[in-house]
Amino acid sequence: MDRLLWWTSVLSVVLIVMVLTALRRAHIRVEYSVTWLIACVALFALSRSKTLLEWIASALGLGFAPTVLVLISGFIFVVMFFWTCVVISRLRDDNIALAQRVAILEFHLNRVKALSDSAAGQGQ
Repeated sequence: MDRLLWWTSVLSVVLIVMVLTALRRAHIRVEYSVTWLIACVALFALSRSKTLLEWIASALGLGFAPTVLVLISGFIFVVMFFWTCVVISRLRDDNIALAQRVAILEFHLNRVKALSDSAAGQGQ
């Protein structure tokens, strides 16, 4: 159990460093980095507190405390992936709306250009 908790601590610190590096290089937006950092810190805190893990395991009726760590970390990251899917879906919808607006503007621009060309041709 100690080895699992140690590796979980190491992996959560690596994830924190990765998020901070991505934030510094502007590969991730601040609002998303905060949620990832909260998730990583929660994972680190759980992996460092054997007493808390055992208390949660007994409260949930689980016999093996590291199961709680896997369960909670899995839940945290599933929620994070769901939130990412929501953001991606919203961005896709925004891109579709933007493409439609550009197409409408292009249509109107071509129409104005055609009208001005025909007016210039009649004036000669």
